[in-house]
Amino acid sequence: MTRWLANVNRTHYTVERTHSPTTLRKAFLLPDKKFKAKCITVKLDDIVAYTFSMPVKDLVHLYYVAVRGQDDEDGAVQRPLSRRRIESVRDYILDGNTFFNSFILNWTEKSKAISHKDGTIAFPLISEAAQAIDGQHRLAGLEAAMEVDDSVGERDLIVTMCIGLSTSQAATIFLNINTEQRPVPKSLLFDLFGETASDPNHAINRAKDIAAYLNEDENSPLYRLIKFPGATRGSGKIELSTFVTAFKPSLESDGEFNQRKLKTLEHQQTVIKNYFDVLKTAYTEAEIWTKSSQNPFFKAAGFNGAVDFLLGKLIFKCAEEGDFSKKFMTKALDMDASDALAWDDLKGMDGKTARKRVTEHFERGLLRSAKAGDEFKF
Repeated sequence: MTRWLANVNRTHYTVERTHSPTTLRKAFLLPDKKFKAKCITVKLDDIVAYTFSMPVKDLVHLYYVAVRGQDDEDGAVQRPLSRRRIESVRDYILDGNTFFNSFILNWTEKSKAISHKDGTIAFPLISEAAQAIDGQHRLAGLEAAMEVDDSVGERDLIVTMCIGLSTSQAATIFLNINTEQRPVPKSLLFDLFGETASDPNHAINRAKDIAAYLNEDENSPLYRLIKFPGATRGSGKIELSTFVTAFKPSLESDGEFNQRKLKTLEHQQTVIKNYFDVLKTAYTEAEIWTKSSQNPFFKAAGFNGAVDFLLGKLIFKCAEEGDFSKKFMTKALDMDASDALAWDDLKGMDGKTARKRVTEHFERGLLRSAKAGDEFKF
């Protein structure tokens, strides 16, 4: 088992990395100390869960991490701990932040039972008595923060305790949290609270959130085409930095999206998705979209040129008509397979020239779709 053990002989907890055998789990009983709290009991399918508040210093003493593939015991569903993630959580805590979501534990100490009646839960504070099912990095980060600031240990957190979960039950909870539930996009704070959420990095966060959505949505034209840091070699075609740099200015408070009354995350990502849907349709018909060597949008110059056209021309026309649908964009672009611009058409050009060439190519389509002179009204 892997855990960040606490030295209980000191007034605060000393954090050190160790791999401790099961026999050590019973060694750290705090003399005459039991934990008791009011709790809420809920039965979810065949699992009974008890939710209550608990001081950090008691919680970090109680838990341990059972790593799947390493620890031979029921409930071993966790990944190995990441030191960088732990340090990030530590800094987050030391900046004065806390966690409002529950830490989920599985009581596995068979020699000591948990009592629960009349809305109260009670158990002895034994080191490594409960597996961390969710929150292992937050817990390790809290321990690391206590090394720096003793007062962190006095803060209260929300805990949900289960008792004697099987590996199958623990895996069901773990998968529910990590697959069915998605973290809220960071930039959504701006949509919820507007100008009161003062964040100088809002445009960058918003661009990253949109990129993540387009990269993860199976119905997105850019599904798995954006290369995020840490991605396996060969995955993705468009660098995340290219995407963020291209869209960041337009996502500022005075950028194109806000000027066109497109202020929410949903509206912004839908406009971008619809636009690239139109491009993908035409370039798929031209048998270019999946060819990395010929798809101009997989290159920084081509991608930036396409974004320049969207933000400089198309978004204005859509706002003018009050229509940002894929159907309207298709009509406005007047693009078909025969009109697809391949990377071969841009070879030999410097990045700035190639970028401008893509924009001008799309502008010609926009001109073709414009009304004829005899249709004008005066």
